[in-house]
Amino acid sequence: MAKTDFNDRMLSLGLARVSEAAALASARLIGRGDEKAADQAAVNAMRDQLNKLDIAGTVVIGEGERDEAPMLYIGEEVGTGTGPEVDIALDPLEGTTLTAKDMPNALTVIAMGPRGSMLHAPDVYMDKLAIGPGYRDGVVTMDMSPSQRVNALAAAKGCSTEDITVCVLERPRHEEMIAEIRTTGAAIRLITDGDVAGIIHTAEAAKTGIDMYMGSGGAPEGVLAAAALKCMGGQMFGRLTFRNDDERGRAEKAGITNLDRVYTRDDLVTEDVIFAATGVTDGSILAGIKREVGYLTTETILMRSKTGSVRRMTYRNPV
Repeated sequence: MAKTDFNDRMLSLGLARVSEAAALASARLIGRGDEKAADQAAVNAMRDQLNKLDIAGTVVIGEGERDEAPMLYIGEEVGTGTGPEVDIALDPLEGTTLTAKDMPNALTVIAMGPRGSMLHAPDVYMDKLAIGPGYRDGVVTMDMSPSQRVNALAAAKGCSTEDITVCVLERPRHEEMIAEIRTTGAAIRLITDGDVAGIIHTAEAAKTGIDMYMGSGGAPEGVLAAAALKCMGGQMFGRLTFRNDDERGRAEKAGITNLDRVYTRDDLVTEDVIFAATGVTDGSILAGIKREVGYLTTETILMRSKTGSVRRMTYRNPV
């Protein structure tokens, strides 16, 4: 059977419907304090919508290994089985805690590309660094210290280090890095969860106020963030980090041989992809779900890396 081309233009609207469905399913659980129920509702809805698409899809970034995740696990096949063979990276609810507590920047997120286009990242940590578009390659690197990165970006931007804002996930492991960044005079925006959104913020610095992201978080989320930056522009670097032999084994099982490799954005996502995200709670990138009598309204961002197009869509859905 001849290989079917990845028709990103035709598939993009279907992908938006997938992220919208997941967001709408989690709407009734915003602020209800039940993270697992919110995540499960989003998973079920996203899976149902994916299975309506004419694709032979494989989840390469999902909810976890098959024995840990009942649905949308890594390796799960989705779609009707007809159409192009595609890789899918998804987070049905990025920010389950944010949703449960009705805090900002919870999103549903999904990316799709041709088979073999995304790194099969193991469920380990990744040290990440990201900046937005418009800078020369290598203006900041993984080998620089946090303060050197701030100074280099300020010089490239033509501003004071005090005009730079760095987004960091608020975790004990980042305390030393935060202290070092503060010695430069840069501002830090701490986020409690959701580092996919944190990295995406750098691509629209004028809107979000965030110039750079740094720190460690989940490696699968790093691939999702790289897919977004491939569409929006910007630089990203990632290096897998391991706490024990079990985690090294996960990387080797995923086919990764160089455990010290620094991945660029285009190493994490090697071909053109499409990306969709829908706001669940209000955030810097997307509005959250709005309730009216008889309606729920969502905002979705839909992007294609091939054309660099970025669409923002409002969907008013009767309930």
